[in-house]
Amino acid sequence: MVSSSHEAMHRLFQHDGRVFTRTARALGHPFADAVDVSLMPTDCTTPDALERRVDSLLRFDTQGPEGTFLLAVEAQSAKDPDKPGSWAYYVAFLQEKYRLPVLPVVICNDRRTAAWASRPVDFGVPQWPALTLRPLVLGPHNVPVVTDPDVARDDIPLATLSAITHSKDPDAGAILKTLAAALKTVDEDDAIIFVEFTERGLGKTPAAEIWRKIMAADLSFFRSETAQKLRAEGRTEGRTEGRAKDVLLLLSRRDIEVTDALRERVMACTDFDVLEGLFVRAITATSAEELFDEAAPDAAVRAEGTSGSQE
Repeated sequence: MVSSSHEAMHRLFQHDGRVFTRTARALGHPFADAVDVSLMPTDCTTPDALERRVDSLLRFDTQGPEGTFLLAVEAQSAKDPDKPGSWAYYVAFLQEKYRLPVLPVVICNDRRTAAWASRPVDFGVPQWPALTLRPLVLGPHNVPVVTDPDVARDDIPLATLSAITHSKDPDAGAILKTLAAALKTVDEDDAIIFVEFTERGLGKTPAAEIWRKIMAADLSFFRSETAQKLRAEGRTEGRTEGRAKDVLLLLSRRDIEVTDALRERVMACTDFDVLEGLFVRAITATSAEELFDEAAPDAAVRAEGTSGSQE
């Protein structure tokens, strides 16, 4: 079962993929600014029906030397000897499928896991490895500790990533207080998103209790009915609801109008396979109507009162 902390570690990149570029620069890796960042289907399933899905997949279009490439983001909270093989598969599969370079990025929230994930892994015979997996690992060992209020205000996604990856560090409390102060300076709707990412990303660490106390004391302005509803939804959000939100986010990023009727229709869907199909079509659709052209007639994508035409 996918944990909330696991979801937050990679979904933060879906919300603001450019946080990768900024973090990489802080580590001395000069990636160029992305001209565009777009969500990609995460399905790496092969014809033999063995389901494989990378946590998050983004396409970066830059004007730098790296040009266009895919960022395959994996969240890892513990050592897993099977994971390097899966990551190597994702790189090979995605590069073959999209004919684009693939950069595997692994997000960790503890130092032991980060050290394990950072080790190059050779595939093949010892005398002549055919492939060496070398993911870029982001974790408490290299993600900046953001306790400077100005840095946090200027880059809230980076401050959120700092809080999540350093959730088990002694600096966690200072990072969270800095992030909380920065969130007071942005629009409430935007702030709530990062409040949720942080809450879920901290998981069951001691830092989670610190965050709850900060929320109760310093973020009382988030106690609106809307915020409480979003928190409740965030705590119960599962795989299906997450994919529905992915569809809406992708449409919005592609400047396709997301009406209230469309939002209701997509969020009412309870069939993950249908939502996956909608997500794939959303990559190239030019209108909301086109999004549903190929939807199965019995799909559970009908909201009450919206079974007719789209607005």
